[in-house]
Amino acid sequence: MSETAFAGLISPEALQAGLGDGNLVIIDIRSSVDGGGKAAYEAGHVPGALHSDYVVDGWRAKVGNAPGMLPPLDHLAALVGRLGIKPHDDVVIVPAGVSATDFAAAARVYWTLKLIGHGQQAILDGGFKAWAADAARPVETGPSAENPAEPYPVVMQQRLRSTSDATLVASRSKLATLVDARSTSYFEGREKAPEATRAGHIPGAMSRDYAEAFDPATGRLKPAGDLAKLFGAVPNGPAISYCNTGHTAALNWFVMSEVLGRDEIALYDGSMTDWTQDPERPVATGAA
Repeated sequence: MSETAFAGLISPEALQAGLGDGNLVIIDIRSSVDGGGKAAYEAGHVPGALHSDYVVDGWRAKVGNAPGMLPPLDHLAALVGRLGIKPHDDVVIVPAGVSATDFAAAARVYWTLKLIGHGQQAILDGGFKAWAADAARPVETGPSAENPAEPYPVVMQQRLRSTSDATLVASRSKLATLVDARSTSYFEGREKAPEATRAGHIPGAMSRDYAEAFDPATGRLKPAGDLAKLFGAVPNGPAISYCNTGHTAALNWFVMSEVLGRDEIALYDGSMTDWTQDPERPVATGAA
């Protein structure tokens, strides 16, 4: 398949046209949290797709009390290799297509692949729900038939990731815009994630609820024009997307970086659960 098809989203029609391509690897990430997990996958999936449960397979790792951190690189190399992904393969990530948080899981997997140096990946627009909506499209059943490759040769793209220290510098210097993907109640400090030690947001951040970028009626992101308006108040230049655990923030990262084509967009995978572990890091409350 053409590399140009692998810039963010791929339509069901384009994926169907590419089925059988020797460089195509399709990863169905449905978990028990979103989309029914292994059972749903075995009941029906895109032909040739492999199953990698977003929750079970360790696309994120608990470090200390922060549950959404980047896993050790050797774990990621083994995971990606087990799925048969090689450096020049075209990867399509298939979420369930049922919710914003489900799309965020696909965005986090996409970000992880890009972070470790993979160049060609796309998310199936509308997920498996969109694929199955057309009865003429083939659907395969049964267990995942893995064809493992060697551990992936990781080449870290550190510019895509923000650490707690880098985020602190950005907060103080205002050299990057902090974009909080959580709902207003979290941003303002009226509720918090269980693992976070304090409620509120990183000082200087602006609120952009990730759910506003998703259309639950279609199971897809909103049109690019709507997304441009939603993120229009985010200044051009470097930005850091964060949330509670680096999950929902991946959707905002994906929209800003891959859909809207902005440069220098990073994801803070630790987000508020990591940020608040250190009492010296400041937390603000109040209206968005």
